[in-house]
Amino acid sequence: MNEFPHAMLREIYEQPAAIERTLDLYLGGTSFNAKAFAPLADWLNPRGEVLIAASGSSRHAGLAAEIIFEDLCGLAVDVEYSSEYGCRTAANPRRPSVIVISQSGETSDTLAALRCAREGGQKTLAIANVGGSTMLREASAAMPLAAGPELAIPATKSFTCQLTALYLLALYEAGQLGTMDAAHQAQHFAELRTLPGVIERQLDGWRAQTAALAAKYRNAASFLYLGRGVHYAIAREGALKMKESSYVQAEGYPTGELKHGPNALVSEHVPLMVLATVDRSLDDSVLRYEKTLQLLEDMQKQGAHVIAVANAGDRDVAALATDCISVEPVSEHLLPIPEVIPLQLFSYAMALERGVDVDRPRNLSKAVIEA
Repeated sequence: MNEFPHAMLREIYEQPAAIERTLDLYLGGTSFNAKAFAPLADWLNPRGEVLIAASGSSRHAGLAAEIIFEDLCGLAVDVEYSSEYGCRTAANPRRPSVIVISQSGETSDTLAALRCAREGGQKTLAIANVGGSTMLREASAAMPLAAGPELAIPATKSFTCQLTALYLLALYEAGQLGTMDAAHQAQHFAELRTLPGVIERQLDGWRAQTAALAAKYRNAASFLYLGRGVHYAIAREGALKMKESSYVQAEGYPTGELKHGPNALVSEHVPLMVLATVDRSLDDSVLRYEKTLQLLEDMQKQGAHVIAVANAGDRDVAALATDCISVEPVSEHLLPIPEVIPLQLFSYAMALERGVDVDRPRNLSKAVIEA
């Protein structure tokens, strides 16, 4: 099945190798690459305050990082749209460290946010995929990615490499701040190293299943994507992929917010995409999962059409959903990486069903370099 009629599909399949290359930049064996992390030694605000500024898919990576940094490091994190941050007339009196995230490293709004932070004397860190880009040059510290050139306008491998780099940054800061010891860091490194293989062996199955789902749901008027905790960011990203790839309206919400208004939209023409994966070793993850099961029960009684993304072998979710996409389980804060990939493939397949040029959606460009 490894024929790639479109750049987007090829880049989805390149993600295991892209993630592995990014890991190689920052990990040496079972420890951090000291040279790569040396510039990051003093970028963090003394009070542990961080502001993430980004746009589009990069902002969704930032939303996931907010949860990961808070959970693993105890940092205080805000996430802003770059376009909003750059329009502020007054400097933030807390003077948080600022992370900017961009595929190209040239996004105009995000570059403006970076320069605004620098002018205010704040420490800055840039994460970008294009080596030598303006953001990587101008920030106090830089974390380049190794996704390789991304030609399709919808971001896929650059997004999962952003998540990878942000996860590595969280592990590094957890060690610096004393919220994680070396033994636990080593466990995370080992799991990270297995991730490309975990993704690789699932790609063909995801591609076949999402193609069948796209044929089934091709006439949907809209989708609501739902996720809790760190998975809310992936719900947002899945909805964005659907909109930009296939021109189908979609919105991402926290799962618990469905009944606070959006449920009025749910019908045979507005299916739900529910992220229902779980890390059974983590109490908070189990709690979120149990609440999601309750919502799935309610939606089944309501007659909603539900596509669920769940752990492989999860019979409880499969029994409550109309359709179920399986993902091999990994730890909670790594789950966003594999679980977003079937959402990318579903958007790709929906675009094909609807006759959209998936690599070049109308009215969009790869890098927004003009405000």
